[in-house]
Amino acid sequence: MKHILIIGGGTGGIMTAAQLLRKGNVKVTVLEPAEYHYYQPAWTLVGANTYDFEKTKRTMASVMPDGVNWIKEYAESFEPENNTVITKNGTRIEYDFLVLSPGIKIDNSLVKGLEEAIDKGVVCSNYTDPKFTWKVLKNFKGGTALFTQPATPIKCGGAPQKIMYLAEDHFKKAGVRDKTNVVFATPGSVIFGVKPIAKTLMEVVDRKDINLRFHHKLVEVDGKNQIAWYEITKEPDTGGCVIMEDKAKITDTTINYNRKDIDLIHKDGRYGIKFDMLHLAPPQTAPDFIKNSILANDAGWIDVNIGTLQHNKFANIFGIGDAAALPTAKTGAAIRKQVPIVVENISRLINAQAIGDKEYNGYSSCPLVTGYGKMVLAEFDYDSNFTPDPKLKRMFISDSSKEHRRLWWLKKYILPYLYWKKMLKGIDV
Repeated sequence: MKHILIIGGGTGGIMTAAQLLRKGNVKVTVLEPAEYHYYQPAWTLVGANTYDFEKTKRTMASVMPDGVNWIKEYAESFEPENNTVITKNGTRIEYDFLVLSPGIKIDNSLVKGLEEAIDKGVVCSNYTDPKFTWKVLKNFKGGTALFTQPATPIKCGGAPQKIMYLAEDHFKKAGVRDKTNVVFATPGSVIFGVKPIAKTLMEVVDRKDINLRFHHKLVEVDGKNQIAWYEITKEPDTGGCVIMEDKAKITDTTINYNRKDIDLIHKDGRYGIKFDMLHLAPPQTAPDFIKNSILANDAGWIDVNIGTLQHNKFANIFGIGDAAALPTAKTGAAIRKQVPIVVENISRLINAQAIGDKEYNGYSSCPLVTGYGKMVLAEFDYDSNFTPDPKLKRMFISDSSKEHRRLWWLKKYILPYLYWKKMLKGIDV
């Protein structure tokens, strides 16, 4: 009986273990130190006070598939030539096949001052403490509400703007919207990389009167003085940048769309935005034990074939999820499509010594909440083609690139049910 070792008890690890055990005739070990498993896609809703945080949390023991050998330790290093993983406690675990699904690491050190500022005062993040995000939104009395994201890959690239749309709705209900400038600063050049979705989101931005600041790379957060410092990675059009002694106004609309008169500082080539609240997605990288290992590529991500998900150097190793070097969005929906590919390939290697011809096409999905009761569903592949699921027609949704209340129901009610009751049980959905 072949032994399959899975590193990570998140979505990818649990799904893989469940599907392998359903096929039978294998021994499955999951290496995962955490006590709890979280349904993180709902944290956006927690941050807007429309979902109970406790409902996103379950014990790791309760989601482990029956028959799994669970080792509650941290992975430390690899000896792939010996088919061995070494834990932090020094335990050596041998395997026939290894599946890497370790998730992603938040690394506040990549932005100066962030570690000292995050989840304190008026600086919040749904990625770290969505309950604190709601506290900040609830206490906000007007001014500049700044939402931003880092230059690194992140879990669910749309999450930093989802909470912004919900916050803008909340500000209206709280009676502070008319004295608030909502600003979204991103290192990217567009609001979203899939054109039909971007078109809808720009309509949302116009309707909500949001200031978009493109090509803004966050480099420092001054929590004490409430200033977010950026480097502008694109030169403004000639004549489009007016720099004064203590302020800077960029009128190039490809950098500063729907410009607002907010408090700006120009200093040493950087631009500071003074904020009255800041929500951000912190910088993220692969975990250190992956990044510093022989299994990583030059950028620090698991070096796998983007179609088969098989490691490019070691044929009995596969990588899935957020830490894999895949040029697509890091979402649970992506993992939902990746896991069956890995399970099929491992089964074929066990039985026929060759992987199949079925490949992952880069499918990912981002449920983009655009307000309380509204959502757009971005589904796309490696080429950023819009690829809506035909099953949506069962919900009488003909075009998921447009805002729908039924998509909100999908996000808030249906997807959590499918996650806990189907996906983590190894059932295809």
